[in-house]
Amino acid sequence: MIKGLHHNAYRCRDSEETRAFYEDFLGLPFAGALEISATKTGRETHVLHTFFQMNDGSFLAFFDDPDTPFDFKAQRDFDLHIALEVDHQHLQPMLERGREAGIESRGISDHGFIDSIYFRDPNGYVIELTARRPGEEGTVGDEGDPRDILSKWTRDKTARQKNPPARPGAQKSGQFAPRRRSSSR
Repeated sequence: MIKGLHHNAYRCRDSEETRAFYEDFLGLPFAGALEISATKTGRETHVLHTFFQMNDGSFLAFFDDPDTPFDFKAQRDFDLHIALEVDHQHLQPMLERGREAGIESRGISDHGFIDSIYFRDPNGYVIELTARRPGEEGTVGDEGDPRDILSKWTRDKTARQKNPPARPGAQKSGQFAPRRRSSSR
């Protein structure tokens, strides 16, 4: 049976830049580094696998593999983000610290059951620091039964895909359309 999260692993552009962000800025202990020179199948490689430990014993981990191409895409919050829990009193000081350090920083965002701030790490990943609201321990909001919400979402999504709403400048699914900025003077 699954006990919990041991580690999540992501690619990184540079292990030292990543270490500086996660250890020096966020304060996560730099718990380990493994230099990998061969895969388990015997293929030669040159990868560094680094680990940053959280208070619950789990890790955020990164692979620095400079010899293998990787597309570090610009990530939006809904694409991929890493949410780390903190105490509420740490949000404002961390937000100010990020801004002072020149790190892309935003927040504080009120999500009802949590408050969050957001940073962008050196790899382009969105990092959320989140604090539970009093009385919200162990919850992810009070929107109703999650299975009912999922069923309704699936029905609505299917209907939208069959009859997409007409939007000015809308593209067909799978096409990229850059956002246009409106100029108001």
